[in-house]
Amino acid sequence: MIQIWVDEEDRAILNERYDLAAGRVREILQEQLVPADFVSYFHRTAQFVLLCDEVKSRLETGAYDKDPALRRADNLALYEDILPENYDRSFANPAYACSVLGEEMGRLLCFLYAQLRGLIAYVFEGKLEETVSHVELFVQIYGMIASMDSGLGPKEAEAVKDVLYWFESDYADVIAAHRIREQIDPDCSFFTDILMHADLSDTGYLYRYGEYITENEIRMARFLSSLPQKEIDRMADTWTEGYRMGFVLGRKPLEKKRTVNLHYFAGFERVVRKAVENFERMGLRPTVFRYSVSALTTQTAVRSGFSGAVANPQYDYDHKEDAALMLDARFAERKAEVIRTTFEERKDLANAHGGPAVLELFGRKPFEPERCPYAWTYDEAQCALNVKLRNRLSRITQEYIIGKERSYTIISFPTPEIDPSRFEEIFRETIRVNTLSCSRYTKIQEIIIDALNKGHSAHIVGAGKNRTELVVRFHALQDPSRETIFENCGADVNIPVGEVFTSPVLKGTNGVLHVSQVYLEGLNYRDLELLFRDGMIERFSCANFDSKEKNEAYIRENILFHHDTLPMGEFAIGTNTTAYAMARRFGIAQRLPILIAEKTGPHFAVGDTCYSWEEDNHVFNPDGKEIVAKENEISACRKEDPAKAYFQCHTDITIPYEELKLIEVIGEDGYRAQIIRDGRFVLPGTEELNVPLDEI
Repeated sequence: MIQIWVDEEDRAILNERYDLAAGRVREILQEQLVPADFVSYFHRTAQFVLLCDEVKSRLETGAYDKDPALRRADNLALYEDILPENYDRSFANPAYACSVLGEEMGRLLCFLYAQLRGLIAYVFEGKLEETVSHVELFVQIYGMIASMDSGLGPKEAEAVKDVLYWFESDYADVIAAHRIREQIDPDCSFFTDILMHADLSDTGYLYRYGEYITENEIRMARFLSSLPQKEIDRMADTWTEGYRMGFVLGRKPLEKKRTVNLHYFAGFERVVRKAVENFERMGLRPTVFRYSVSALTTQTAVRSGFSGAVANPQYDYDHKEDAALMLDARFAERKAEVIRTTFEERKDLANAHGGPAVLELFGRKPFEPERCPYAWTYDEAQCALNVKLRNRLSRITQEYIIGKERSYTIISFPTPEIDPSRFEEIFRETIRVNTLSCSRYTKIQEIIIDALNKGHSAHIVGAGKNRTELVVRFHALQDPSRETIFENCGADVNIPVGEVFTSPVLKGTNGVLHVSQVYLEGLNYRDLELLFRDGMIERFSCANFDSKEKNEAYIRENILFHHDTLPMGEFAIGTNTTAYAMARRFGIAQRLPILIAEKTGPHFAVGDTCYSWEEDNHVFNPDGKEIVAKENEISACRKEDPAKAYFQCHTDITIPYEELKLIEVIGEDGYRAQIIRDGRFVLPGTEELNVPLDEI
């Protein structure tokens, strides 16, 4: 692909710069100019850079596409250094880098190597400017260290850090700006060119992305190729119809939109290709971007965008806060300026963007990260600054991709590694769960909502070892004949069907939320407990690590996202007992994505409400009643100070039915109505939901 943002004159200059830099890297392999402890780092890193150079040449000459064995060999060679079995001796591992190079230089050069690993993406996508600049950076850092005659102490480390800082700042208008363009500009077509034109009967196309490819991706592609077109259509139609209905039910102007951003995983091309055809009939062209490979744009260890296999989740976790190297007020201002300028230059594209359509993958091997003391992490001041920066960037995005006019949808399917022997059976059952009848569920959910609307709060109590005991306060109804507190959720933006939810009133929402084990965004939490006081998290703990401090830091980083506290943004009751039964029958309950897991019991989201940035939109249930519980005491201040109204996170935590003793509604004058007792639905008219439970 020839990138539209590089003209021919600039390309000639960049090619000349690249040839000079790559030539210098070849010379590094023959030199011993750096201190002895650093020779291995620079030689091994130079070998990786030159491997990327070889792949670049093969891509440009067409040799890469002609030799299947070469493609597989290149793919392994590009990723083998960070695979779990090699990671303990990889310079991508902060602990190993520091053990060889010393703590100060080790952390800096580990950061550099992680940024250089982005060359894989830049080379495959033809991003010449990013490729050239990173190879030149490596040569520059090598030259600096080779010339440091007085030793490598704090002064020298500070000089290296300064170079890295200014590189990231200077290239923000390339890397960060290009990521915005890939979100909203369909002419940035690297991924869609593969998606729409590859021969999907030959799984060799998977290597063309530059992502790590394993037997899971190959098996997924082959399995989907074996399905009849009718089955593929059913999957794609459910996904795209959910997206369309998000606009219809939200009364949003789909006719004004021209693009949809696709998130998917390698191997799902046959489904996504059909989805693209469906979207095009709606007047929408696809955009796709790869998950972030740069510290400039990485926010968490969770990948957002297109991805292949995760070569090593510990690597992703170790580098999720690499931006700590450069995050200060000056850098934050620079990044915000670049994002605003990019949107302003392309505001027509941004205004016409409809939002994401996400195809998630679930069932990967459970991951509990180890905390590396040498990894870059935000200090207290940076945590506060990062919270402010994320809020500011979100407000900029909302200004150009107008929140009240955009929508989204999410659907999820299993990976073969969920259970290699039963994968196809689990996959087909997931299709059934994703395509359950909305009308059947919404009728039953209307009965639950009618009972909930008669109360001022809900009382939730855990069963057995589950220590949950919560009171969740509801908004008051002014006109029950026309208004409702809870949304009756069909299978539109969040597939599958099966929940009723509300935004709680914070004052009066009190108690303990506990789950024995839960996976959130791919991370495992054991004995997770949150204490709420007037709707805000007052205390939190888990049992993942051997100290209170490590457990609290784990939660603060990955659930609170460095906020001191978060509100309860959502209370919901999941009704999809069919999904629950599937999970129990196959023994995959702990490996379900939150998208499905949240439908299999009551769940509580911490962070923003489900209606963040859209509180003033009118939203109605199928019975015509308007949902009035769309904000809380914090989001209500959005008109005066949006920076204080939103947290840019929303994490659902589900209590499974078997850990649930009671959900009851409490109202005035002694009114009480039980919704669930001992893990079963007991409200008259909801008994049908127990049928899948009886079949387990």
